[in-house]
Amino acid sequence: MARHVRKGDTVMVRSGDLKGQSGVLMRVDTKKQRVFIKGLNLVTRHMRPTKVNPNGGIVQREAGIHISKVSPLVDGKAVRVRFVKRKDGAKVRVAALKGRKPGKELGVVSSTQG
Repeated sequence: MARHVRKGDTVMVRSGDLKGQSGVLMRVDTKKQRVFIKGLNLVTRHMRPTKVNPNGGIVQREAGIHISKVSPLVDGKAVRVRFVKRKDGAKVRVAALKGRKPGKELGVVSSTQG
């Protein structure tokens, strides 16, 4: 199933403690339905010394947010996403604007080329 957000999208958090904050998606975990946003939802991890990191230490890194809590940003506003098939057969993500106006294309999900 296609997702409404992809790696590299600029998204805004729609609910929860981080509501209203935005950032760039680093990773989308489709199995756990989580997204990781650069600089948001930071957690502290105490790392044990290993061969790769012999000193160990305390590290801050991004934790996941449920995918349903984020929306892509288009022109500074969070928008819903709909999927449209073009005449050439490509399936694309489109910003769903009020009144079903043609919205801005967000990217190709799949194409019949090839």
